[in-house]
Amino acid sequence: MRFPLSLSADLARYLLKKRLQGEEKFPMVLMLEPTHQCNLACEGCGRIQEYRDTLGLSLSLEECLDSVSECGAPVVTVTGGEPLIYPSVFELLQELVHRKKHIYLCTNAVLLEKSLPRLPRSNRITISVHLDGLAPMHDRILGRKGLYDTAIKAIKEAKAQGFRVCTNTTIYKETDIREIESLFTYLGQIGIDGLLVSPAYSFEGVKPEMFLSREEIREKFTRLTGNGKKFRFFSTPLYLSFLRGERQYECSPWANPTRNPLGWRAPCYQILDTHYPTFREMMERTPWEKYGVGRDPRCAQCMMHSGFEPSVVRQAGQHAKDMWKLLRWNLT
Repeated sequence: MRFPLSLSADLARYLLKKRLQGEEKFPMVLMLEPTHQCNLACEGCGRIQEYRDTLGLSLSLEECLDSVSECGAPVVTVTGGEPLIYPSVFELLQELVHRKKHIYLCTNAVLLEKSLPRLPRSNRITISVHLDGLAPMHDRILGRKGLYDTAIKAIKEAKAQGFRVCTNTTIYKETDIREIESLFTYLGQIGIDGLLVSPAYSFEGVKPEMFLSREEIREKFTRLTGNGKKFRFFSTPLYLSFLRGERQYECSPWANPTRNPLGWRAPCYQILDTHYPTFREMMERTPWEKYGVGRDPRCAQCMMHSGFEPSVVRQAGQHAKDMWKLLRWNLT
């Protein structure tokens, strides 16, 4: 299977429960950012710009766990910043495993290899390594030579120790799709468990010429995902079809709520208008109807997985053909 049976079963039970309760808006994945501190200054990163005045703040371990309970999502993505800088990260991961959450640990891999001995051994944890191309491209975007080699070495060691590892690749205007095909082919050869891929979002404060229009996204992803090559994507086939322009979805910004040291970010992982002190306030007070393509100009070019993959999952349950396609994809 592409994903552990426990993840598929827990997510299915959760979705069924929400449907029976008649809830229209509910979280699927908590984006937990214990700290925005980072050991890099990546060219396309918006977090350093948005939180430059509060980079020194961090959530306590208790605040992290309270947020997990408050939100209730079955999946928690521990991100940032660089989460391996967060002093309580190993205790946090162990507590999340104990609470039977499914965890994605997002990292630039600079500290990954030396952190492996302290990571909990559990099939509930997936290490997600940021890789934006082969060595020259990846190192330039991340701002330091040798980072590609560091990431590959850490991936190999993590796989050798039995960890489940995926990569997360962002596609920019300058991205050469042939290079990404070479990267994905190589990652398959070294035993990567899956590939996440998404177009970049144009954060304020980051040079806009890096980012793609919707037309350019469709062109690049048609070349990357419509070429017949059997890459092991973790991105769902329905989302990839959306990126190619073959399907239309509305964004579900509430489905991947973000908690960070300033509170619950609203309205979404990409756009920052305000922070709320509680998850409930964020869900109830955010004017969701004001956001989305055709309603907010900041949403015009966005096709990010954090907003649209939840829409895929939510709508697939309404169509037997789509549900069968997802089931068959997961079983391959």
